[in-house]
Amino acid sequence: MFGPMKWVRVACLFVPLVALSQSALLPGWNLKSTLELKGSTHHVQGIEFDSKTLWVTSVDAASRKGFLHKFSMDSGAMLQSTEVQDDERFHPGGIAADGSALWIPVAEYRANSTSIIQKRDKVTLKVMYQFRVADHIGCLAVTSQYIIGGNWDSRDFYFWDRKGNLIRKISSDTNNAYQDIKFDPPYLVASGLLSDHTGAVDWLELPSLHLLRRVPAGTTDRQAPLTREGMAIHNNQLMFLPEDDSSRLFIFQKGR
Repeated sequence: MFGPMKWVRVACLFVPLVALSQSALLPGWNLKSTLELKGSTHHVQGIEFDSKTLWVTSVDAASRKGFLHKFSMDSGAMLQSTEVQDDERFHPGGIAADGSALWIPVAEYRANSTSIIQKRDKVTLKVMYQFRVADHIGCLAVTSQYIIGGNWDSRDFYFWDRKGNLIRKISSDTNNAYQDIKFDPPYLVASGLLSDHTGAVDWLELPSLHLLRRVPAGTTDRQAPLTREGMAIHNNQLMFLPEDDSSRLFIFQKGR
């Protein structure tokens, strides 16, 4: 099924790439490396990153707990972890970086429910500000003007100001159940699963959210669609964290 095994060095880790370097995995993007995370990620939800740190949200449904984790981008070691639940809300979603902070939705684990939108410090992971929303919010992106949230499978999008005041709500027309979204100027980049259960990454125009471009995404050698859960993009670097314990970060670079 797979071609010859290849190995790549990621910091001090050697990680098998097997057939994941095939161009069909994400057309137009080259898989540069994978990074194995050392620590329990339960059921992965969202990710963000900078040159040194990977932030991950996850949920443990059995214990009814949600988590925000910090991992080293060099070694994959877990640096810090904190619980993020709020009463019946213990399902964190896709997250977004905003300067020295992270915005995180924490929702009840069901559609058409409630959420709390938290702004947390990147270093301490402590809550700086929060507001409530009368819907399950599963992913967030942040622009200079708005906090944009998608509800369960991103059937609807909400635009709030930074105080949590609702600016507008619009329905999605892309047939993609987005799990993580990011603002990569000037676009909203969103990843999820289509109705046939295949994965795709979409580039959406702001503020209309009209679909401009779609890139199909393949599956890992563990048969997990790349776009199953966490996704983050900055400039020409695109990352996915589709697998639960043990989790591997797939790091792509824009092809030339």
